[in-house]
Amino acid sequence: MVTSIPRVNMDTWAVVILFVIVQLCFSLAYEGSGYYGYGDDEDAYARRNGGTPWCAPIKVKHGDVSCRSPQGGHYRNVMGSRCKIRCKRGYEMQQGHTEVVCMASKHWSGNYACREVRCPKLQMPVNGGYKCSDGSYFNSRCEFFCSPGYTLKGPKTVTCQYHKAWTSGESVCIDVDPPVIKCPNLKDKTAEPGMLTARVTWDTPEGQDTADGILTDVILKGKPPGNFPEGLHKMSYTVFDRAGNRASCRFSVRVRVRRCSPITPPENGYMKCDSDRDNYGATCDFRCTGGYELQGSVARVCQYGLTWSGTETTCSAMNINVGVRTASGLLDQFYEKRRLLIISAPTAANHYYRFQMTNLQHAQCGLDLRHMTLIELVGVYPAQMGRIGHRLIPPGLALQLRLLLQISHNNFNMVMIDKQGMDRERYTYPITSAQIFTTIDTWQGRKDEMVLQQEAGHTCQ
Repeated sequence: MVTSIPRVNMDTWAVVILFVIVQLCFSLAYEGSGYYGYGDDEDAYARRNGGTPWCAPIKVKHGDVSCRSPQGGHYRNVMGSRCKIRCKRGYEMQQGHTEVVCMASKHWSGNYACREVRCPKLQMPVNGGYKCSDGSYFNSRCEFFCSPGYTLKGPKTVTCQYHKAWTSGESVCIDVDPPVIKCPNLKDKTAEPGMLTARVTWDTPEGQDTADGILTDVILKGKPPGNFPEGLHKMSYTVFDRAGNRASCRFSVRVRVRRCSPITPPENGYMKCDSDRDNYGATCDFRCTGGYELQGSVARVCQYGLTWSGTETTCSAMNINVGVRTASGLLDQFYEKRRLLIISAPTAANHYYRFQMTNLQHAQCGLDLRHMTLIELVGVYPAQMGRIGHRLIPPGLALQLRLLLQISHNNFNMVMIDKQGMDRERYTYPITSAQIFTTIDTWQGRKDEMVLQQEAGHTCQ
């Protein structure tokens, strides 16, 4: 008789299979497996498992867990299990330890959590700033910027790395732009009449700094505002900002003096001008040397139209009239014009006379320079004769001249008379021309003449 094996009820097999699946789920429930148990509440987990000393499965956000158990790989969170926690790249342990143990109290031996890596806070650049995509956290990208007028020195962007350091050093904002300055336009001035300068003024240019707007120095190179002489004057201004940057600008001042065509002193005369001789408003006065008479304008002025007023000035030799009737009439023609050197001798063969005239042969320039006219009286009346240069004096007039000046016709005499008609020196013997010149140079008015002659360049050299 064959004994039949009892048929197992299908419901019983279903219960067995369900139990196996539940046990398998518990063995796989740890971080990194993709399966999780009943949550983080360890006490609740223990109650559901009938008081078995199991700790709740470890779940770490942004991290991985690897566990080992004395009872084998299917018992990862029973008492005595050890689990190592590793945070993902860009994260670090916030607190607790990297390894925890499941204790008899059904709790793990320590706390555990991974937090995002955070770099040190960036220093805000002076006169600038930065913007970050995610603060100071891992992979946050920060971009620096500067205020207007400043330039960034250093990297423009930095990124927070996993080892808590930025990709490069911090950047700063520096002022490298020079300030801005604008100088005045060209100043063109014309001098006033009789003046050789013109007053020129301008406002000091105000520079502008493109950064903080502060300038430390404004320096002028050249002549400051005021009176400028004729010509072109170049100036410049330089400004500095607090960073030491500088900028310069340049401008010019031109002063014009209206001038007439130059005029020169007349021959045998002097010219004395005020101001600068030929500038607009200048006046020139003219004088003739002794023995010459002025023709034309005594003074001429440089006018606005750059022409001289009046007519051309000349000096003509004085016309000596030897046909006058009296000696005083002859002498009056030289008053305040010429000095007189009168030489008288009884005959042309007189030794003193011949010596004196020979000595004066080469002294004509010196005599003219000292405005001295030579008059010769030779002989005895009625055979006497007189001479002024090439002009002959009638015997009667020559006699009157000797009588008026009390000159003897019997011997050699020499008389020196100044421009005022004063009898200054008398000699009964000849003297050298150098002695004559030395004597005249001490007379009144002669020093002023010497100054004028020196200015005019009148010499005998």
